[in-house]
Amino acid sequence: MSKKIAFICSRGPHGHAAGREGLDALLATSAMTDELALFLIGDGVLQLLKEQQPQSILQRHYAPTFKMLELYDIEEVYVCADSLAERGVTIEDLLIPVESLPRAEMASQWSQCATHISF
Repeated sequence: MSKKIAFICSRGPHGHAAGREGLDALLATSAMTDELALFLIGDGVLQLLKEQQPQSILQRHYAPTFKMLELYDIEEVYVCADSLAERGVTIEDLLIPVESLPRAEMASQWSQCATHISF
């Protein structure tokens, strides 16, 4: 098994700090290892929506920070195709390029990771 770390985001982007804190942890961890993968499932896929306007609910707009993943050499970004479909979202609606996989393949990918961090 590899020593890859899976960051698994399953919560929506606003109303709590989990998404922002998870993204910060992912970026900080990238300074120590390049064996990282980000998985967005359930409401977590909404983290990547282009047209968010969190200012209207007095929240900080941190979604553009996802564009920094490439600068941090975080290349493995997976979204659950089933979660996208359930929410009426397409890959074109997302801020960054991702690999869309069905649930079963997502589980297979993250089972190859030694550590799992959920946010």
